[in-house]
Amino acid sequence: MNRILIVEDEEKLARLEADYLHNAGFETFCLADGLAVVPWLKENSVDLILLDLMLPGRDGLDLCRDIRRFSTVPIIMVTARIEEVDRLLGLELGADDYICKPFSPREMTARVKAVLRRMQPLAMEPVSNLLKLDPQSFRVSVGKLETELTAVEFQLLQTMYQQPGRIFSRARLMDLMYQDQRIVSDRTIDSHIKKLRKKLADLLPGQELIHSVYGAGYRYEAPNRNSD
Repeated sequence: MNRILIVEDEEKLARLEADYLHNAGFETFCLADGLAVVPWLKENSVDLILLDLMLPGRDGLDLCRDIRRFSTVPIIMVTARIEEVDRLLGLELGADDYICKPFSPREMTARVKAVLRRMQPLAMEPVSNLLKLDPQSFRVSVGKLETELTAVEFQLLQTMYQQPGRIFSRARLMDLMYQDQRIVSDRTIDSHIKKLRKKLADLLPGQELIHSVYGAGYRYEAPNRNSD
């Protein structure tokens, strides 16, 4: 049974979310104070967080940023703000999806199920057996064709390949690629992505595996199985 943490200070809405998710087969936990979230997560494990943007104590964006420092648990931002900048900022900080208030409980439940399905490849084989990654040689192959990547290019591809459909911000990718905390610019990641795309295009002409998400970052989509 998947465990869902609901972080919502509107008691009626939190209870409604919990009821629908419980009826859908999820175990739920509720927190109303932003200050309680990080300590609770460090003592408990969940499979997904429904995180409201406006909270007492700490707001959702600040919490999302903090949670991403120690956890990759999927996060769905819940917000009454409909401005595009808020949506993109939430994704830039590491959120996996967002829902705008008002929303139907059925939509919320469907979004939760969709994000959890998207995260399943983390616990099993990658969704596509078409693309083969060899971490020993930094080589990527499709059938009999193969290409060699640099260490950074391979890390970028492997990171996104393991979570197809998830949006990775440039900042998140930089943190993962350069754990020695060296100072690099967004353009550094863009340059590596450009070279990586070119090499992948040689293996799978006409298919775009790494997609740009305007204002948010990059995501990997598995190649078409029907492609030769």
